Amino acid sequence: MSAIWFFEDANLFKVLCPHKFKKYKKSHDFDAYKKSDYIYFEEDSANKVYLIEKGKVKIGYYSEDGKEVVKAILTRGELFGEKAILGEDRRTEFAQSVDNTTSICPIGVQTMHDLMRDNQTFSLKVYKFIGLRFKRLERRLQLLLFKDTKTRLLEFFDELKEDFGYCCPNTGDTVIHHPYTQRDIANLIGTSRPTLNIILNELKESKQIDFNRKEIRLKNVA
Repeated sequence: MSAIWFFEDANLFKVLCPHKFKKYKKSHDFDAYKKSDYIYFEEDSANKVYLIEKGKVKIGYYSEDGKEVVKAILTRGELFGEKAILGEDRRTEFAQSVDNTTSICPIGVQTMHDLMRDNQTFSLKVYKFIGLRFKRLERRLQLLLFKDTKTRLLEFFDELKEDFGYCCPNTGDTVIHHPYTQRDIANLIGTSRPTLNIILNELKESKQIDFNRKEIRLKNVA
């Protein structure tokens, strides 16, 4: 199964960046962002899509009571702002750097449309990616609305397993090397960092998982 956050298990930056196309290379630059810098705000004009060359970007919005809701935290090679391709005029979410050395490759919507028009296979892959992205977001919203925190965390592990996991041949454990901090994970499943720590330690004590800063090991209980 293809990883939903990625483009058929490939780094999107290698596929889409205008630097890869001679026609667009000369007029194209990268944008640098520090931690907490915004790439765009809600209601900003939606005239570009973005690829992450390095760093991490948080996608979210603010509820009516002012609470921040995190929809995704994206890393190197991933695309965001993609609804502009479908005709969105104004942003319905914000994008914010969460690293001090984030580098972004902006692509004008017209450039994307030109690339998609000139290459049907490329166009189909882009639409497939967008469809899978929406499917993942819908699934996460359902979890936030209807599942308890522990269930949301276990479902999130399933997502990480698809994107970053492999089976250890010696133990049968599923080993997940991921780019997220505990704060990132807490934001993505809609809980606090202390609550996340409690659940992680409970799962560790029951020998369901083991973990460190950049690795989660789902134990082969069989």
